[in-house]
Parts: sequence; C-alpha cells; structure tokens
Amino acid sequence: MLLSRGGSHRTSTDAELVRWGCPLARAEGRLVPDRAVEVVLAREGPSSGRKRIRVGGTPRRSAALPAVLRSVVFAPEDMLLVVGPPGLRRTALDTLAAQRHPAYARDLANYGRALAQRNALLRAIREDQAGRDALPPWDAAVLDSGAAVIAARLELIGALAGPLAAAHAEIAPGEGRLTVSYESNAEPLPGEEPRDALARRLAETAEKEVWNGTTLVGPHRDDLALRLDGRDMAGFASRGQQRTAILAWKLAELDLLTLVDGRPPLLLLDDVFSELDPDRRAHLVRRIAALPQAFVTTTTLTDLDPELRAQACAWQVVPDGGDGARLLGPAPATAGPGPAAAGAR
Repeated sequence: MLLSRGGSHRTSTDAELVRWGCPLARAEGRLVPDRAVEVVLAREGPSSGRKRIRVGGTPRRSAALPAVLRSVVFAPEDMLLVVGPPGLRRTALDTLAAQRHPAYARDLANYGRALAQRNALLRAIREDQAGRDALPPWDAAVLDSGAAVIAARLELIGALAGPLAAAHAEIAPGEGRLTVSYESNAEPLPGEEPRDALARRLAETAEKEVWNGTTLVGPHRDDLALRLDGRDMAGFASRGQQRTAILAWKLAELDLLTLVDGRPPLLLLDDVFSELDPDRRAHLVRRIAALPQAFVTTTTLTDLDPELRAQACAWQVVPDGGDGARLLGPAPATAGPGPAAAGAR
C-alpha cells in the first residue's frame, strides 16, 4: 500500500505506521524492468510527521505513485461497501479514478482545499466576522474543481458498468444483473453541465449553508448505488448477495486497471478469504492464479484455498521478543499456525 498509494487503507495518520519507539519506517520496492520506489515515514526528529517519497531516486508526491504501481486492495472493511456509509463508496471510486487518470487526484485535492476554505468562510459569515461578498472567489474554486471531480466520476461509472456486470454474472449467473449509478445531490437538469447544476444547487442552498456554516452540496456529499435488477442492494440484499457484489467490484477494478496499459495491477488481499464462502473463494483464486503477482494476508494458512497454497510462497510474522515483530520466510505455503502473508508468483 505504501509503495502504490503512499499510505495505508487502515489509517490516515502516517505516524501510526511507524513501529513504536522507532524514529522512522522505510518501505522499498523494485519494479520491473528496473525502477526503485521508496517511501520513508518519520515519527521523530526534525522531519517528524513528514513523508519522503522517491521514484527512481527523484522526489515525488503521493499522488504520483498510482501511475507507477497500480494496485487493487481487498480488505475486511470492504465488506461494508454496499451497506456502509457513503464515504466508503466515494473513497473506492476516488481511489480507482486516481489510478486511471493521475490528474484526478489533483482535482480532488484542489476541491478539498477550496471546500475547506469555503466552509471556514461560511462559519465566519455565520458569526458576523465576514461578509457574503467574500464568497464568490471560493464559490468559483469549488465549482471548477467540483465539476471536474463529478465529470471524472461519471466517466468512470460508465467505464465500470460493463466489467462489473460481467464479473457479477461470472460469480453468480442466476442472481440477476448488477449495475452501479452515481447519486448526485446536484443532479443536472436536461441540457445542464455538471458545473451549471452545481452552481444552481449552491444558489438554492445559500441561506441554509450560512445558517449551518458548511457547504451542503457537492461531490463530497455524493454517493453510489449498487442495484440488483434495478433494486438498491442497500435495502434488501442478503449478506451473500452483498459479498458477491463487492467481489465483482474488485474483479472489475482489476479489469479496468489492466486496460490502462495492459499490465495487471498488484492485488493485495488483507485477510478476506475467511469472509467468503467456498464458491466465491474459488472465483477469486482463479483470478489470482492469472495475475503476475498478488499478496495475501491471513491469520491461518488453512483459510487459503489448497490450489492457491500450492503455488504460493509464505512469510510468517512472529514476535521478536520485544514490542515488535519480524518476518520469517519465504517458505512453501503449507498449512501452519500464526499470522502469515502469502505471495502468489
């Protein structure tokens, strides 16, 4: 995760990734044909809280990493993708969009900054510490970057539709057709562009926004809806149907990112096999077997399909006698106790 995205899917605080009592953490990788990626996180000293990223020895920002090493992550928290809060679905969409189009990460960051400034100004206006005449520049910034984000998300939803439906039909051919739609709080009227629709909605909610001291419409409040034969899955889908839809989403991610340049992304599976029934495990194993490389973590190797263990190498995480841990391996991925990571191919 650090090498492909510059952070973790478990926390947004980089310092939490550094071993307690250590001043820094370093992750290094070498990509084929010969490109080195290095991420260093500092907890202590003059660089405390800072992150240093180098690609081929050249300093880069986190936003540049997805274009260097694309990845698909499947973690237990993804099991809430269908019924969990909208933020989970927005993050899934944003992460995929940034890996397909690096400029998307810039537009999203610009929108975040403009939104924070506009919200601060709305709070100041509510407290009579600023006038409404200060809003137009930040309105324009939110409209420009917000419209770019919405347009990119809509394009991605269109590209995702085919692979998502195909993956779902492969896993559960008798369950119906899976579709995904973008649910905007600034839905365009006939003939309206995303920017015009967002401008109209900002005008409609202007008084309420000043009263609340926050921006009430925009891509930061949009959502996705996964539907099975036209019915929103959040309201009726069984646990098994949810898992099928989520697995189909991840497989669709693999297909879309492979189309970028013909190179399959790196697949990272974080202890998810125990969440899947045998049929769904088998579909995932077949996809893993077709990839150049994948990393799988599990607390027990018996949770992994025997076919997958047969072609994988295993590393085991064991206590080091202090407050940390060390990695043993590689070794054949035979069943054994203790937390492990298996690398296929």
